Amino acid sequence: MLEISLNNIEKNYGIKNILKNLNLQINRGEKIGVVGKNGSGKTTLFKIIEGTEYVDKGTVFISKNSNIGYLEQIPNYPSEKTTIDILNLAFKRENIMLRELNILEKEISDLKGVKLEKALEKYGELQEKYELIGGYEIQEKFSKVTVGLGISEKMLSSKFNTLSGGEKTTVLLGKILLESPDILLLDEPTNHLDMESIDWLEKFIRDYKGTVISISHDRYFLDKVATKIIEVSNGKAKEFLGNYSYYLKEKERLFEEELRKFKEQEKEIKSMEEAIKRLKDWANRGDNEKFFKRAFNMEKRLEKIEKLEKPTTESNISLKFNVKDRAGKEVIDIKSLSKKFGEKILFENIDLNIKFGEKVCIIGGNGTGKTTILKLILEELNPDEGNIKIGSNVKIGYLEQNVLFKDENKSILDTFRYDHIRSEQEARSILAKFLFYGEDVFKKVKDLSGGERARLRLCQLMYKNVNVLILDEPTNHLDIMSREMLEDTLLEFKGTLLFVSHDRYFINKLANTIYELSKIGLEKYIGNYDYYIGKKLEKNIELENIKEKSKSIKIEKDNKSKKKVNPIKLKLLEEEINVLEERISIMDKELEKYSSDFEKLNKILEEKEKLEKRYEEIIEEWLNTNQ
Repeated sequence: MLEISLNNIEKNYGIKNILKNLNLQINRGEKIGVVGKNGSGKTTLFKIIEGTEYVDKGTVFISKNSNIGYLEQIPNYPSEKTTIDILNLAFKRENIMLRELNILEKEISDLKGVKLEKALEKYGELQEKYELIGGYEIQEKFSKVTVGLGISEKMLSSKFNTLSGGEKTTVLLGKILLESPDILLLDEPTNHLDMESIDWLEKFIRDYKGTVISISHDRYFLDKVATKIIEVSNGKAKEFLGNYSYYLKEKERLFEEELRKFKEQEKEIKSMEEAIKRLKDWANRGDNEKFFKRAFNMEKRLEKIEKLEKPTTESNISLKFNVKDRAGKEVIDIKSLSKKFGEKILFENIDLNIKFGEKVCIIGGNGTGKTTILKLILEELNPDEGNIKIGSNVKIGYLEQNVLFKDENKSILDTFRYDHIRSEQEARSILAKFLFYGEDVFKKVKDLSGGERARLRLCQLMYKNVNVLILDEPTNHLDIMSREMLEDTLLEFKGTLLFVSHDRYFINKLANTIYELSKIGLEKYIGNYDYYIGKKLEKNIELENIKEKSKSIKIEKDNKSKKKVNPIKLKLLEEEINVLEERISIMDKELEKYSSDFEKLNKILEEKEKLEKRYEEIIEEWLNTNQ
């Protein structure tokens, strides 16, 4: 069923044409991802759907009675309002109905006869409506959303106005999800969420009964939730029936097809023009009217041809770091590192080793201490315990999460030339590669957006002789085009890469080693993000199997008194089980210790397999002895 229809939409801001002859149809229940360059009109499209922006031309149809939930900016709430008060605003209709039910309950106790019958009938109808809108499921919904988005008990009781910008956005996202509108408009919904919360949100959206339209630079998120991608470009909307990965392949295929058609038409036009020229030449030489007539007819045919525009693609510029001096084999070696702030312990006794050429990503929940590890390596902070050894000839370049420059009043051009002595023409040529064109280079750095600041800092780093790059959330403020440019550049980087990121697509493309930081410490995974997820899944399945096995063993133990068993044999078997469990645990630690020594690794794996096989046999024998 059609939920939204935009027909021949045009929207202008002054002389700037944002949307032009845009057409879009969205069916109920669709999960849509909206992509496009910054400034292409994605947010304008959302405002038109929501009804806060009017079109200059065209028609807008929204299905009757469809209510829309859209988070655009953080509203002002009274200073006394807590997070829980804001979230409860989502249940305004339910709370009004509940108050009516409570009033009726009190009235009913004092009524008799016909009045009582009418009141009971009204109460029954109201109760049915309350149930239909999910009134009896409020607590369950509230708990599901707050836990899923990582909104803690402390945060719930905090004054809303004291929260950080990211926390406020998360709370308002929670409020919209609790309202369960027919149409959900989400603008960068994953921006301030950790990976667990993003994973929960993806599942929530996939299961959501209504229509969900998301503007997002998170390509992994779009791959997981979107069944249709809408690309907003040159004032128009183009639809692709699939997720983000499908969109990329289909876009490339369409470009190749359009380019082929354009070239064929160019060839045909050129051939016709040459034929016309020859016909006119022959006609002039022989004064032949037939040739003039043929040339004239061919010109008319040529005029009627609807010329195709040459297709263009936003090709990413290939950039290369100049790694002149190679660092030693051991780049960063961390032993028994601990850090706390006041009474809060961030992490204790963690180890991390990075060798030259490795591409390492540290992941983990918000507040676990990922950025702190980077700052300890950079000596911006001091550890409480442990030590950090930086290898020989290591030259570090650092891209911080929130980039600041020495003199914020300098222009982009002067900021770059301060560290790199170049002629103005050469400097402008370099800056153009980082999307700073024309008069943009004279813009003061204090006026730059987060994405522009990141691009300028990266530009500075590329022209320094660094062989180790440390990046803290490098894609946070970048659009998709800039992210892809950064990815391609870092893939060509011949040095060592250490970065913290929530961008799973970025991690998947770049990392060959992942460290997960959590309350239990720092755990290593030798692979990209998909490998990490696979291993986590295996561990969860293994844990469930162990639980089931333990449950079975417990049941057998509970029934032991009812069965005739050989107590001596049973004791020996249980002792061997304990020994095997301890040896398998030691093997696991050995695997992590020798993760880069493949010869040693294979020997340990062989021994572990033998131990696990024997463990299974002993468990089976133990169960049989108990029967």
